[in-house]
Amino acid sequence: MDIRTIDLNLLRVFDAMIEHRSVTRAAEALDLSQPAMSAAVARLRSLFDDALFVRTGSQMRPTPRATALAPAVHRVMDTVRSEILQAHTFDPATSERTFTIITPDIGEINFLPKLLTRFTESGARLNIRTLAMPRHAAAEALESGEAELAIGYFPDLHKAGLFQQRLFRNTFVCIIRDDHPTIGATMTLKQYLAAPHAAVRPGREHLFEEFLQQRGLTRRVQLETSHFTSLLPIIEGSDLIATVPRDLADVCVRHARIRIVDVPIKAPTIEVHQFWPRRFHKDAGNMWLRAQVHELFRA
Repeated sequence: MDIRTIDLNLLRVFDAMIEHRSVTRAAEALDLSQPAMSAAVARLRSLFDDALFVRTGSQMRPTPRATALAPAVHRVMDTVRSEILQAHTFDPATSERTFTIITPDIGEINFLPKLLTRFTESGARLNIRTLAMPRHAAAEALESGEAELAIGYFPDLHKAGLFQQRLFRNTFVCIIRDDHPTIGATMTLKQYLAAPHAAVRPGREHLFEEFLQQRGLTRRVQLETSHFTSLLPIIEGSDLIATVPRDLADVCVRHARIRIVDVPIKAPTIEVHQFWPRRFHKDAGNMWLRAQVHELFRA
């Protein structure tokens, strides 16, 4: 018997006949007309070359062949109902899933503590794996399934094939040590350009650097580093200024003797989004994670 010739709907008919022992009652259970049910039973008989169900009094009793087939057919139908047709759900209280998220080091500082707290609150043993990579590689990682979510400022990811959701707008501010000798509560543009700076250039173009270049402004960069996370001890222990996104500045203020000063020029804003590929759009776990991110970090 070739499975390609079998109408698998006939297994529903067979299972209903085993249960109800009546063409009429089986038809009602499957919401079929009695003629349609009788035609399906006839097809089953032809398929298995056996009468399968024989009228005995008021019932249609199974033949030995039908009795032998019944457990296997029931297992198949039970699997279809309980596993294949069951709505895919995600329970954070029982899952031990690992979520792979693309985010830069600034994102790790800002997003991970709150996400991990949310995981703990859910009572689950959920895990996070983060990746930092160039923007073009981020798109490839999402499309290949290597990662399932990207959170941060990724202008290259605003493309077809990726879903996105804006979380908040970020501004730039300056951070300096609490007892900075020359800068008080405010700072002039002349002070800003003359002061020694720590600049973060993480291997790709930086929005604020482009902003200064477009206006013909040059500052004195004494230190270049590739990671925002390096700034906290550097700024606390020196007279350097760093111009950073506001969310990172807020973290620095909480963990070091650092204070925030406004940038003395109208700085650009950046939009922070979460991005995910089409293949994970309807995934229950990914949907749950996106909902947590949106709830925790939306403006």
